[in-house]
Amino acid sequence: MKRLFLLIFLLLAARPGFALTFDEARHLLARTGFGSPSRFEIERLLQYSHDSAVEEIFGFVIARPFTQPLSDLDQPLPGRAERQTLNDAEKMDFRKDINERGLALKAWWWGEMLATDSPFTEHMVLFWHNHFTSSLQKVKWPGFLYRQNLLFRDHALGNFGDLLKEITHDPAMVLYLDSQANRKSRPNENFARELMELFTLGEGHFTERDVKEAARAFTGWNFDPRSGEVVFNARQHDPGIKQVLGQNVRTGEDVVRVLLEHPQTARHLVKKLWLEFVSPEPDEAELQRLATLLRDNNYEIRPLMKALLTLPAFWAPENKGSLVKSPVDIAVGSLRLLGIKNMDGKRLAHLGKALGQDLFDPPNVKGWPGGQAWITSTTLSRREQLLRRLARGRESDGADPGLGAGYNPLALDNPSAMPSLADLDREANPRSVATMKRLMLAIPPVDPVAETGISLRRAALQLFLDPAYQVK
Repeated sequence: MKRLFLLIFLLLAARPGFALTFDEARHLLARTGFGSPSRFEIERLLQYSHDSAVEEIFGFVIARPFTQPLSDLDQPLPGRAERQTLNDAEKMDFRKDINERGLALKAWWWGEMLATDSPFTEHMVLFWHNHFTSSLQKVKWPGFLYRQNLLFRDHALGNFGDLLKEITHDPAMVLYLDSQANRKSRPNENFARELMELFTLGEGHFTERDVKEAARAFTGWNFDPRSGEVVFNARQHDPGIKQVLGQNVRTGEDVVRVLLEHPQTARHLVKKLWLEFVSPEPDEAELQRLATLLRDNNYEIRPLMKALLTLPAFWAPENKGSLVKSPVDIAVGSLRLLGIKNMDGKRLAHLGKALGQDLFDPPNVKGWPGGQAWITSTTLSRREQLLRRLARGRESDGADPGLGAGYNPLALDNPSAMPSLADLDREANPRSVATMKRLMLAIPPVDPVAETGISLRRAALQLFLDPAYQVK
């Protein structure tokens, strides 16, 4: 009888109305943030149920950055006439200035992710950055990418339809996909193709004729270098009737409307969000249900994300540890785990590039593929080098505190479970190692970790270097 009562209690405790366990809180924060939440973040959620914990995370989402970039980052692009008057030395200085501004922009965003109180905000901004890709390599002027980043913040959990409409007139996107060359005498199909293939429908759900007709509809929208804005030039617009997905359209706004009305757009977006937050293998029935939910809510992202994060599949044991950590997860997540929220952003930008994720410079229009593509022999070696430096307690130049920096964020409040110590060279014990496993890993370690006869620092290093630390 006691066993029956115990089983009933355990089944009830697993229902969403009951408080999160430590492992569940860690899982939610790892997926919505950067893969390795800190002890403080986890303990803050332990008073909540599944649903209320999700609400709590949504409550921290902010539209404005937590930190401020350099004051001149968003300065207007110098006019063409002004640039044409530059001599060779001045042109070289101008290109150098652009490169420095680009690095400053990357450094700012890396620093923002490290310092923010809302990792979920940054995760969503990064998702949109990888969905609506633009690159400094093509756009050149960092101010336009900064404005686009702010646009993603404004719509992080907002309305996808509104974001889609705004991105069609975004300076960085117009320059990146050559919309400024889209004229009625010679339509440029780059933007129309990516609009359908990457941003809305996905591959196989449109024809070449749809692309050509959509390109005609978007003619006339050009980048004005004098104002730094995208403006409409009626003389360059093809006013005729076009057919896109079987419907008559005249303008780009009409094309966006047709794409949003198509059921495949919602399904394509839901699948990308599932792969980002839940697992590598979507449930087809759930995808369809969530796509219907998205369309019924007029493409509002917030209700969709709440539904996604409260799915049984999101909490399923078999899906924990099923996603490979990105370079952002490894770098920012590990630093935040260790309580380090202030580090030179330029070093982080160079580190991210070395690990395979150069923010504001995705590899191509499809963005970073993610998943197992993050792991190569080169990037895995570089990940290991970073984690070894962190475990030693010093970065290579001795400037960054790590595990032994005076505060042990791996410790729990209960000193009998994990000593609250500044000295991680103290000897480990089975309970302290078990606590570190729960905090640092989403799944059990692949390789056994010694529980006695080694220091806590050594145990932490073994967990950092275990293959299980590479997943979330």
